[in-house]
Amino acid sequence: MAKHGSDSGVYDEHGRFVNSKFEEIFHKYARTHPDALTSDELNEFLKGNREPKDYGGWIGGLTEWKILYYLAKDKDGLLKKDTIRSVYDGSLFEKMAAEKINKKKHR
Repeated sequence: MAKHGSDSGVYDEHGRFVNSKFEEIFHKYARTHPDALTSDELNEFLKGNREPKDYGGWIGGLTEWKILYYLAKDKDGLLKKDTIRSVYDGSLFEKMAAEKINKKKHR
């Protein structure tokens, strides 16, 4: 249901996770760190996924990925591979909640 034009292709047309497409993101765009994307690398990734005249898909992809980057980048401004994978497997917000609880315990 979440597929749209200009998306990453990590889910196929039946909603199945395609690991090779996921790994391709990092192979093609992660130049600074092999297991993370910088803001600039994320922008290149988004540009690389654009289908011609698919303005709705461009906006959808940009919105999804920029919100993810804002919420989940680390202290060095990197969006880690494990974090991105957690979006696809549905565990991102559980991980974020656990990290927040852990930080409160260590204050």
